Amino acid sequence: MFRRAGDLLVEHAAEIQDWIVRESGSVPGKAEMEVHLSAEECYEAAGLPGRAYGELLPSELPRRSWSERVPVGVVGVIAPFNFPMILAIRSVAPALALGNAVVLKPDPRTAVCGGVVLAQVFADAGLPDGLFHMLPGGAETGEALVTDPRVRVISFTGSTAAGRRVGQLAATHLKRAHLELGGNSALIVLDDVDLPAAVSAGAWGSFLHQGQICMTTGRHLVHESIYDDYVAALAEKAKHLPVGDPATEHVALGPLIDEGQRDKVHKLVTDSVHAGARLAAGGEYEGLCYRPTVLADVTRDMPAYADEVFGPVAPVIRFGSLDEAAKLASDTEYGLSLGILTGDVSKGLALADKIPTGIVHINDQTVNDEAVAPFGGIGSSGTGSRFGGPAATSMRSPRPAGSPSATRSRPTRSDSSRSWPWLTGSPAVTR
Repeated sequence: MFRRAGDLLVEHAAEIQDWIVRESGSVPGKAEMEVHLSAEECYEAAGLPGRAYGELLPSELPRRSWSERVPVGVVGVIAPFNFPMILAIRSVAPALALGNAVVLKPDPRTAVCGGVVLAQVFADAGLPDGLFHMLPGGAETGEALVTDPRVRVISFTGSTAAGRRVGQLAATHLKRAHLELGGNSALIVLDDVDLPAAVSAGAWGSFLHQGQICMTTGRHLVHESIYDDYVAALAEKAKHLPVGDPATEHVALGPLIDEGQRDKVHKLVTDSVHAGARLAAGGEYEGLCYRPTVLADVTRDMPAYADEVFGPVAPVIRFGSLDEAAKLASDTEYGLSLGILTGDVSKGLALADKIPTGIVHINDQTVNDEAVAPFGGIGSSGTGSRFGGPAATSMRSPRPAGSPSATRSRPTRSDSSRSWPWLTGSPAVTR
């Protein structure tokens, strides 16, 4: 059934992508990527029932002892608006594949591509009736799902503030909560990079889907020897990226999800400028379309640097030494993703070991995920790896900076320019 569901997503990709573009403001390339990743989640889920679901246990008594993994019953999934399909199906598909029923609450702003589409695909693929339910609604609906005693596990993806509320309610009702929350991820650019490639990667990390991604590059940490050149090149790229309606125009950035999000982004930008940041590009909007923005001469206490912006904003700060870079990258309540760009991969790996984070990308920006890779953050970014197949269940949360043996997912891929003509200069990954 899951193989058929994946095939149906591929077969109807054009129609589904159109819904993602119209409903969430995605550009076509991002919508294409989302449908592809959603199909991959289905294909991965198809293999889960065939994996071992228990193990033999040693015993000092003359008996055969073993453990079993059993379905929990009903799983509640609360998914956000930014990647509405992939951030729903990565919880829905594994839960169904391992014998549970699922109630999905998509964001009401993206209830079609984040809910109705999945319900139709699973129905057409042959999922038995009664196992998958789609329940759109707002905060009250989500709270009802979390507090209902028949729902034993909650998988929530969204803001840290909302995630804390979900976690509190789940704890009160003694149920497990998988929380994948916000981020303020750093991209560290060392002095030995190919500058145009590094700038291209930085633009992708901050401006993809208008910066409305938990893994977005929220902080650019650039070595002082190339800082001015990096800022100038990134600002120049930002000034030439077309912004508009992705359903009718060939653009690199579409609209933000709503006026509230636009106003929040603009306030963070203007407050940072008033605090002394230099506006190198952007800082303007028309309707819901916010220009890609580059902020230079940023300090650690400025709002656009210290807070999760969730908009197309690239704050850039300089560092002088690797120790300073590690300290800056670690100076955040979040710990979701980290990118390090360098000509020396060993140096990059050594630097990564000093920074607590859920995911590390060496020679790639911060926005990357695969169905087979463990995914999750620490601190205010969530409760560790909960996605990415069986490997996620055995992942340990990274230890504080300086501690040995931090276990992390370290994808090193070079597919950042796929379907994005304006980023054809993205760097190749040194494997």
